[in-house]
Amino acid sequence: MEREKILKVKDLELVLEKTDILKGLNFELQAGEVLGIIGPNGCGKSSLAYTLMGLDGYKPAGGRVIFKGVDITDLKPYERAWEGLTLAWQEPARFEGISVREFLALGRKHRESEVGSGEIRRALQDVAINPDQYLDRSIDETLSGGERKRIELASILLMNPDAVILDEPDSGVDVVALNNIEEVINNFRENNTGVILITHSEEMLEMADRAALICQGKIFMENSPAKISSYFKDECLPCEDQDPAKHKEVS
Repeated sequence: MEREKILKVKDLELVLEKTDILKGLNFELQAGEVLGIIGPNGCGKSSLAYTLMGLDGYKPAGGRVIFKGVDITDLKPYERAWEGLTLAWQEPARFEGISVREFLALGRKHRESEVGSGEIRRALQDVAINPDQYLDRSIDETLSGGERKRIELASILLMNPDAVILDEPDSGVDVVALNNIEEVINNFRENNTGVILITHSEEMLEMADRAALICQGKIFMENSPAKISSYFKDECLPCEDQDPAKHKEVS
C-alpha cells in the first residue's frame, strides 16, 4: 500500500549573493519514509535544509514547498514547526542558563499536548542519555557536541513531528552517538514521521529507504541507497567537474 505523500518540493530555486544555489530542485517525501540526500561539499545540501525550514536569508527565488497538501513556501520557521515540520541542525545550538529539563519541556508547546516528565526521561533514554545525570545540567559549553546533538534529537522525538530534516546528524559525533542516531531514525520511521536525511556519508545513507544525489543545486538522480552510494563514491568524489549534464544516470 502506497504511503501518504507528506512533502512535495517543486522547481525550488535559491539565489544567495547573486549565485544560483538551488536550480529547479524537485523531490517528494512520504510519511514514514527516510529519504537520504547525499552530495559533495558545496552542492547545496544545507541550503536546501534551511530553505525548506524557511530560515532568514533563504527565501526561494522560485518554486513551491507543499507540506501535507498546504503551500508553506512563504511561512515563517515557527509556523512550519506548528504545522509539524522541524529541523535538526548540523551544529546544535547552546542555550546558556537553560537546563536540559527546561529545554526538553518545550518539546510540544505548540503541538497536541504539553510534554510530561516521564516522556522527557524516555526520550533521553532513547538517545542513550542518562536522565538522572543530565536533566539538571545546562546546555552550554560543558556538553560535548555529540551530547548536545543527542539532546536535540530527544527534543525532536518529543515534538512528534510529521516530518523532520536531519542536516548531517553524524557530523562531529562518535561511533556510539552514530548508533543512537540510527535508533532515532528507526523511531521516526515507526512513528510514521517522514525523514529527510542530509549527509555526505555513505554509512549514513544506508539508513535510508530511498536516496537522492544532489549535484550543482539539482537532484541528479534517485535510486536505492546502495546504488546512489556506489555512484557517489565512484563518480562524484573523484570528479573535478560537477556538472550533472556531463554524467550518466544509473538504472
